[in-house]
Amino acid sequence: MPFNGFPAGKLRVTPIPDLFFSELLPQIDDLAELKVTLHMLHRLQRTPGMRLIRRSDLLQDATLARSLGGQGKPLAEALDDGLARCVIRGTLLRLDIAGAEGVDQCYLPNSESGRKLAQDIESGLVQLPDARRIERFVPAAERPSIYTLYEQNIGLLQPLIAEQLRDAEETYPNEWIAEAFKRAVENNVRKWTYVRAILERWRLEGKSDEVNRRASESDEFAAIRRDYGGYIRE
Repeated sequence: MPFNGFPAGKLRVTPIPDLFFSELLPQIDDLAELKVTLHMLHRLQRTPGMRLIRRSDLLQDATLARSLGGQGKPLAEALDDGLARCVIRGTLLRLDIAGAEGVDQCYLPNSESGRKLAQDIESGLVQLPDARRIERFVPAAERPSIYTLYEQNIGLLQPLIAEQLRDAEETYPNEWIAEAFKRAVENNVRKWTYVRAILERWRLEGKSDEVNRRASESDEFAAIRRDYGGYIRE
């Protein structure tokens, strides 16, 4: 069906930054990403109060469904592909919010106000209803490798350690590895044996996702000291 043109009279408009046309648009080479980007710019402008859009709400958006309907994919797949490209591009920020009904992906604009809101949500300064756990999603392309994490947090990489790091990278999820290094720094035990002990304990006993993480970290630290103390002192 052809478009009949814009009607006469005053129309509502959606402000779009000039940078979209000069910097962002020339980089976008995927139709789903372009459609999702424009839809999100429009929807974020129309969102009263907190500028945060949930994936579950996007799936219920009839206009977006019509827009993505010609992609030859199910709506959820086309939407996730477009959103993922927006996050990797840096147009959007993503927070994964765990609530009573599972994990929902939430998206914010990668603008000064969007970045501040994301930080405030992560720190607890801004509370989200029913949110039990909040994690910032980092695209795989931006995640440091296990070798980089080792050199940043422990020290110069040795050949023997490099082999152990390679084995660990093949065994554990990237998110676990990054968090294990973070725990080691927080507990002031900058040793690969300690990081490896954390990962092994998570593999054997399950990784805690409780909201009160500090209490669980204290118990975890004591347990690792008890079970792996001899290795950590190496």
